[in-house]
Amino acid sequence: MTGWGGKIAWAMLDWADAPFTTLIITFVFPAYFEMAIVGDRVRGQTLWGYTIALSAVLVALLGPPLGAIADAGGQRKPWIFVFGSFCILGSGLLWFAEPSKTAITWAVACVVTANVGFELTIMFGNAMLPNIAPRDQLGRFSGWAWGLGYLGGLAALSLTLIVFIGPEKPALGLDRGQAEQVRVVGPLVALWFGLFAWPLFVFTPDRHSRGLSMMAAMVQGMGSLRATVATLARRRNIARFLASHMIYMDGLATLFAFGGIYAAGTFGMGVSEVVQFGIALNVAAGLGAFSFAWVDDWIGPRHTITLALAGLIAASIAAVLAPNRVWLWSAGCALGIFVGPVQASSRSLMARLAPTDQEAEFFGLFALSRKLTNFIGPTVVAAMTAATGSQRAGMAMLIGLFVAGLGLFLTVHDPMMSLQHSTGSVKGPSSSRPRRSG
Repeated sequence: MTGWGGKIAWAMLDWADAPFTTLIITFVFPAYFEMAIVGDRVRGQTLWGYTIALSAVLVALLGPPLGAIADAGGQRKPWIFVFGSFCILGSGLLWFAEPSKTAITWAVACVVTANVGFELTIMFGNAMLPNIAPRDQLGRFSGWAWGLGYLGGLAALSLTLIVFIGPEKPALGLDRGQAEQVRVVGPLVALWFGLFAWPLFVFTPDRHSRGLSMMAAMVQGMGSLRATVATLARRRNIARFLASHMIYMDGLATLFAFGGIYAAGTFGMGVSEVVQFGIALNVAAGLGAFSFAWVDDWIGPRHTITLALAGLIAASIAAVLAPNRVWLWSAGCALGIFVGPVQASSRSLMARLAPTDQEAEFFGLFALSRKLTNFIGPTVVAAMTAATGSQRAGMAMLIGLFVAGLGLFLTVHDPMMSLQHSTGSVKGPSSSRPRRSG
């Protein structure tokens, strides 16, 4: 197993990429896109939905074949470097998205480039998890890393508020008249990502290269992918998990994409308050991810995900029905508590289910299940918002995704629990971990 230095460096990837989701996908840039670039809350939410949907389609198409090719070649870190660079480039170029309708196309192109790079970076980073920790500790390491990611998002949000958005005179002499105090989040995310991702490349060991040329790896990888897809009919538990994950992650993607826009448009929050709202949600999410990390190893990822999805459903209903900002803040913090455990425990469950030496391929399918229908949620929200002129009506669509995802997920079996029952080792919570090494 990887030493502690390598484990920490791997977890730092979550810290490095988290500001992208918090600053550019969820809170700061969406509100700026809606209010300053598009200048209309309904059209802004609609265009943002289609932007996220486009990037989701591209990830769904690219993820599985690239994962299979990476498994054939052996190494994952070169792929992380390539697609992390795409995220850094797309984010940094958002500096040029000026507060004008003429910048709509530029902003959309940059966000799509950065989001595709981000998602594929995450895919290859996740595929390293089975080599990071023993199987009976996958939950805690996944949860700790995810919690570290939320702390990274919190730190970046706080820095943005204190140094750039909050002060009357932003740092670096930025011009408020040109919204430079908001546009700076693009270069900030790019710098943050590059600065904190490098320990992974130095301290975390990668799998050895198998010495295949790129063409040979493509041929072997695509053949393996076709065989894997064909065998999913026999791997019914994995197939059910991927299908349920596809649905509830569509709901989460929708929540991330529209949270800041909903707060700004429906409740009249300015960019500064949206950032404060984001800080509160990241604190709650980090606490949830860290706390549930032990719960995952204690009761298993299946029960952890079930509890978290039930919490998301209740909190989403409260957020959609919120009559004022106080209610929205309360509902948002409740959402944050359960968002982290759903993501972290899904990753640990996939790490348990993935066959040895096919981790990147199965995490490619995992990424596919995250993105295959992720264009549906944003598209439906965008279409409903445009049809009704109501952001509440649009956001209500995500509740159904959580409910449907939970219903299907209840048919998934936890391999950790199955092993315990087959060996007769279950005597209570204290003996709930499997008797096997990584």
